Amino acid sequence: MRASLIQIAVDRDESVDSRRRRAAELVRGQRGSDLVVLPELWPVGAFAYESFEAEAETLDGPTHRAMAEAAAAAGVWLHAGSVVERAPDGRLFNTSLVLSPEGRLAGVYRKIHRFGFDKGEAVMMAAGEDLVTVRLPQATLGLGTCYDLRFPELFRGLVDAGADVLVVPAGWPERRRAHWTLLARARAVENQSYVLACGTAGTHAGVEQAGHSIVVDPWGEVLAEAGAGEEVLTVDLDPKKPAATRDQFPALKDRRLGLAPPASARP
Repeated sequence: MRASLIQIAVDRDESVDSRRRRAAELVRGQRGSDLVVLPELWPVGAFAYESFEAEAETLDGPTHRAMAEAAAAAGVWLHAGSVVERAPDGRLFNTSLVLSPEGRLAGVYRKIHRFGFDKGEAVMMAAGEDLVTVRLPQATLGLGTCYDLRFPELFRGLVDAGADVLVVPAGWPERRRAHWTLLARARAVENQSYVLACGTAGTHAGVEQAGHSIVVDPWGEVLAEAGAGEEVLTVDLDPKKPAATRDQFPALKDRRLGLAPPASARP
């Protein structure tokens, strides 16, 4: 299974329409890959909060249409990163789209953990509520987005739902790049799954991006890592490796769930 992560650069001097066309061309260039992944909020920039309202689009909006055409032209499964979605009730979501090689919408994930604490995404966007997996012929994808990477229970839930490849598009800042690499490897090791973590290059509203998209195998080994600039990272994955790892080292079978709290914490 060949996966290509497109670490696209975001520059506020480039229009959203121009970047959308450029991203579509990059996707079309990945013919021969099975899965292509774009980063979080690449049309507008993950930290460009002041643009969220103006650039919000419906689920079937211009990014969906452009990416569906590109996926079909390349004949690839496409995780199209995420967009600022305006729902029918007016709420905004950080929403990821997965498209089939025919350009059909195969999965929609609304980011559950919103970053910003008491500002930015955390107050401007609604939280998703659903764990989402997408079945490919070779593997089952489990979807998360950026800040989700800090919450291991989400990914354990995805593994329980059958995921063996965890896909995490992000707009991760350079100042916390060490956490990005550490958490990607941790999620791979604890879930005995591949992790495909695709970040952006460039600067989002003055926030330098980490880049360094990374592919980690189920043993926590880094198979490939990008640099800081715009780059396409292509890696061949063995779809049988997650199951083989779980058979060889069956740690997931030893989980103990539903433990009672300590006596001191009981009412």
